[in-house]
Amino acid sequence: MTNSAKTTPADTPARLTVRPTTPADRPVLERLWLLFRHDMSEVSGALPDPSGQFRRERLDAAFTDPGWRGAVAHLEPAGGAASPVGFALVRGLDGPTRVLSSFFVVRGVRRIGVGRDLAAQVLQSFPGSWEVPFQDANAPAVRFWRTVATDAVGEAWTEEHRAVPGRPDVAPDTWISFTNG
Repeated sequence: MTNSAKTTPADTPARLTVRPTTPADRPVLERLWLLFRHDMSEVSGALPDPSGQFRRERLDAAFTDPGWRGAVAHLEPAGGAASPVGFALVRGLDGPTRVLSSFFVVRGVRRIGVGRDLAAQVLQSFPGSWEVPFQDANAPAVRFWRTVATDAVGEAWTEEHRAVPGRPDVAPDTWISFTNG
């Protein structure tokens, strides 16, 4: 994965680094996971369990299942220490289709290209068939993933709604599908 220059909200040039996760990244990803699930609770209605934790099977799988991988993004301002600013979890690496299972960028660096760079680098790291699910109720995600798909493959992507397995009480998820590389 590569590095690219970004401008932070304070207009300080910064370098974005995206790399595969290692076991040493687990504590950082656990913290970012709570932020991600908190953000998603606005759309999903999910609540934390009695210990204050959200479900984390996907996060755990990224560290234990050979068909899963994680990537972590750090932003390093000129002359400053790198800060973790996002992650992506991919499943299906042991099958014909990769699924971008979870994706998160902290609010402080949204809308400056960090998410697009993170997504592009993850997609480029695993060429082949991809599916990206998201919820229509999350309007920024709808725009974001359509843009990412177009950036990756032009107009050669499709979109469909699929029921959430075992959850007839929730709206279907939207799935974008394409093949890259």
